[in-house]
Amino acid sequence: MDQQMDTAEGLRMHHAQTLWMYWILVILGCWLVLMPATFSYDKGLTAINEARRLWLDLPARVTACEWSDRISGLILIFFGLRSIKPDRPVSLWICCLAGVWLNAAPLLFWAPSALIYANDTLIGVLVIAFSVLTPGMPNMMAFMKMGSEVPDGWSYNPSSWDQRWIMIVLGFAGWMVSRYLGAWQLGFIDKAWDPFFGGETQRVLNSAMSRSWPISDGALGAFAYTFEFLMGWMGGPARWRTMPWMVTFFGILVIPLGLVHIFLVMSQPIAVGSWCSLCLLAAAIMLPMLPLEVDEVIAMGQHMVQATRNGEPFWRVFWLGGQPVEKNEDKRSPKVLSFADQPRKIVRASVWGMSIPPTLAVATVAGIALLFAPGIWHIPIGTMAAHVFYITGALIVVCSVISMGEVVRVIRWVNLPAGLTVAVVPWFFDAGRNLGVTGSLIGLLVCLLSVPRGRITETYGLWQKYIH
Repeated sequence: MDQQMDTAEGLRMHHAQTLWMYWILVILGCWLVLMPATFSYDKGLTAINEARRLWLDLPARVTACEWSDRISGLILIFFGLRSIKPDRPVSLWICCLAGVWLNAAPLLFWAPSALIYANDTLIGVLVIAFSVLTPGMPNMMAFMKMGSEVPDGWSYNPSSWDQRWIMIVLGFAGWMVSRYLGAWQLGFIDKAWDPFFGGETQRVLNSAMSRSWPISDGALGAFAYTFEFLMGWMGGPARWRTMPWMVTFFGILVIPLGLVHIFLVMSQPIAVGSWCSLCLLAAAIMLPMLPLEVDEVIAMGQHMVQATRNGEPFWRVFWLGGQPVEKNEDKRSPKVLSFADQPRKIVRASVWGMSIPPTLAVATVAGIALLFAPGIWHIPIGTMAAHVFYITGALIVVCSVISMGEVVRVIRWVNLPAGLTVAVVPWFFDAGRNLGVTGSLIGLLVCLLSVPRGRITETYGLWQKYIH
């Protein structure tokens, strides 16, 4: 009984401290309701490339955006006011979903002006921040289990702020790059800048592959990066244990969707016959996020296994967290607030669990060399021999970088068949001796580099036995 009273009192105190945020939700709702009347949505309209077939005509797009903002604003006003009273977590989650919708609506309705896109995405981010990020998950204090910060048997905490700040920075950078690409597809800017490939970027962004999507794929990338950036802030330094559901969704957003994004970008020379510098930059930003995030997912999975072995219901642990296996404190991670005084220490802590053996570093360079080889030997982009080099080169780069994450070091073995492919297959095409010799030498080198595991610098509890 005393514990329940303490929890209820703690919730009331927390609500009193965060009350101003719920009033901001109401204010943002008023802003949205008045936007269509204050700034006419049928002024300053932009033209979409005629090759794209939209599912709504221009007047319908304007009307849809107007009503989307009005209804979203009314939802925020109503449920923001409800949230002023304590113990109404559903109202806050509805506000959060309204913020998600505000980020999605400009994509679905092909926002007809830059004003609509910028306003909705910015207000959407603020709504998410003031509903579930800054005040914390609604009522989480009522069910959060206090206990360990470092996973059982691990040498570091993969959910510490030292580990997460670099993910937040990378997510924000990817968000900005993708917004720029989406801005050109939506017609907000007249030219997509490219420092290396010139007009080929616009060719990629308006290719048949890009037009096959019902929405702007550049803006869709920005939508995904928005949540990668925001979810980096969610939860405390033990979220691998207290919020398995969030770590799972974050992992899905970063790992499988990140892989799809990377391979779509790397397929550009095959599907389109052109390269796009900023698309490559977006993929390069995403790539290191994969090994940096996978350790947190593994730690969460270990906790789920241990909790269910101890008799706790799977779904209760998944949604509400589980009892700690042990009680400990994270005494190793430095304080992020000391970044100005000891930046090197903070940066080193941000990449615990990720190491770069010389073998993987050289394999990464070898994969990049394969991507450049057809151009160096003047092999046209559309030939089969060039396709082999582009596919295997991209695969080797991606697998080598992911394998720098110690918990997934086993992925380096994928480079073995990739290296054999590029060493042998080009000889079956009339691509010239120079390209064939280049493929054989680099391919065999990659095969040799795939065998050594490299040094493992950290320990990983139950997962240690799977690191080969």
